[in-house]
Amino acid sequence: MKDRRRYRKKSNQFVTAVQLALDTDGFVYRKWGSEQRCKQGDWLVDNAGEVYTIDRESFEQTYRRESPGVYVKKSTVWAEVTKQAGSVETKEGTSHYQAGDYLVSNQADGTDAYCINSESFDAMYELDELDEKRDEISRAKN
Repeated sequence: MKDRRRYRKKSNQFVTAVQLALDTDGFVYRKWGSEQRCKQGDWLVDNAGEVYTIDRESFEQTYRRESPGVYVKKSTVWAEVTKQAGSVETKEGTSHYQAGDYLVSNQADGTDAYCINSESFDAMYELDELDEKRDEISRAKN
């Protein structure tokens, strides 16, 4: 998608998280307009009062431990503003979004995607320097 841009988490953003490291079949919960699934080994996350789960593999690839229970996002994401309401299949379930929300991906190819409302996204993320440089080069050429 051509409108997808690269972002990074703002330096003052962190989450509180605990891994579901128990002998369990996991659990099911309702969020984002649909059923979500938490599996053994996934992470239960509190992101400034917004509580949800993150797939084990995704969490381990994208977060770094700062102190016991405190993690920061270490990887960049790719995101774009949605033009109409829709839904995205995540590793936890289906998430519904409205026009103007952000469709966010942990991978440049758009995989490992999820959605965030624009107010929350703007509070947590900033345009990555590499994307800013690309814009400067593009403007200089025009």
